[in-house]
Amino acid sequence: MKNATTRIAVFVSGGGTNLQALIDAADKGIIKSGRIELVISNNPDAYAIKRAESAGIPVAVVSKKACGSQEAFEEKLKETLREYDIELIVLAGFMNILSANFTKDYPERIINVHPSLIPSFCGKGFYGLRVHEAALEYGVKVTGATVHFVNEIPDGGRIILQKSVAIRKHDTPEILQQRVMRQAEWIILPKAVELVSKEINSLKKGN
Repeated sequence: MKNATTRIAVFVSGGGTNLQALIDAADKGIIKSGRIELVISNNPDAYAIKRAESAGIPVAVVSKKACGSQEAFEEKLKETLREYDIELIVLAGFMNILSANFTKDYPERIINVHPSLIPSFCGKGFYGLRVHEAALEYGVKVTGATVHFVNEIPDGGRIILQKSVAIRKHDTPEILQQRVMRQAEWIILPKAVELVSKEINSLKKGN
């Protein structure tokens, strides 16, 4: 019999604030249809690793540099996911674009949080502070965050959830980044993980 809860892997590269939001949401019962079984980091020095270890979650480090190529890197990722029988992948500040060769093996099983209201300020080159710089340069009054499925097009998959955040007069990219994380990313990412996990579980019951 298949597992009653969806087995989740979270991909990280840096501080792991979105990972922490997921861990906290699981502790509060917001995420109940899935369980984080693995954290994969492409950066051996990522602080996110410490967050995972503190929560008792197994960690694997898979470095593109150590693997020698994108193809070998992605094969190692797949091998690690199979080892843990992972059903859902959550990209939480993962600073490596996955190729179509990888994403095609996980249709609507990879989700990502992006710090804008897609289709604004997204796609190739739009990540981190650059997204917020662009929003301020353009002069939009509202920004936010989007959780979407991942496909071969950067930020191109189907949208799951969005949440808007107001831009204030004296915002800097750094201030805006923090507000978008607090008021949008950390709220909608756990909700989306629960939604998708619940859907995966219902599909398993149907088989």
